[in-house]
Amino acid sequence: MTINQAFEILKDAGGIRAARIITDNIKKLSRIRVWFIARALRHGVPVAKIIHKKWFYGLCFYTDKHTLDPRPDTETLVSAVIADNPKKPKILDLGTGTGCIIISLVKNIYGATGTAIDISRGALRAARRNVTTHKIKDKIKIIRGDFANSKIIKEKFDIIVSNPPYIARGDTRVDAGAMHDPRIALYAKNNGLSAYEQIAKNAKNWLKKSGRIYLEIGAGMEKSVRQIFESAGWKFVRTENDLCDITRLLVFSL
Repeated sequence: MTINQAFEILKDAGGIRAARIITDNIKKLSRIRVWFIARALRHGVPVAKIIHKKWFYGLCFYTDKHTLDPRPDTETLVSAVIADNPKKPKILDLGTGTGCIIISLVKNIYGATGTAIDISRGALRAARRNVTTHKIKDKIKIIRGDFANSKIIKEKFDIIVSNPPYIARGDTRVDAGAMHDPRIALYAKNNGLSAYEQIAKNAKNWLKKSGRIYLEIGAGMEKSVRQIFESAGWKFVRTENDLCDITRLLVFSL
């Protein structure tokens, strides 16, 4: 099958933009493969999941069915940390997924090093792959663990970052693309707040007294998450809005 033939089939299935991205990134397109890709597009599978690539903060990351696709909203978190101009920070990433947050920070902050944890073995494979691709294996340690376990981390950090699962189970506002992300990376108990409750309780053991924690939140969650952290003894620092002017980030200190 020629590229032009594949392009026309994929365009009919997912539109011109999807067809162009796929044909630019996948060089060997047999008739059977094009049929499977077209079928996936018709079922709403994101292009990133098909080509296994997603750009985030100017860097390209591998993504697959085990990881949440990096989203522009999360760049708000990365920009906020960089803007605070930390000096050679040790960074802890809770629920790292592809590793896009901590990799972007280590690549853009001089002297930064980090530790990334996730409970998903599949996500950790993707994160290790991305760390290797970006040639910073000596700067980021990746471990399997659950941030609900206060003993999983044995050291203290200057910065903690997290984009935890925060969608309430049964929430119908999830976009079609998210249907193909792992549920463990999206949904949380207690109306989407359980991950924040765990982090508020345990992260105090992992943060230096002078440190800060940066948390991505869902739309409309600012009041609830602030209450959780302030009730646990954290000090509110500030909020940051995303490009849609939605409050997307909360920053706390000890």
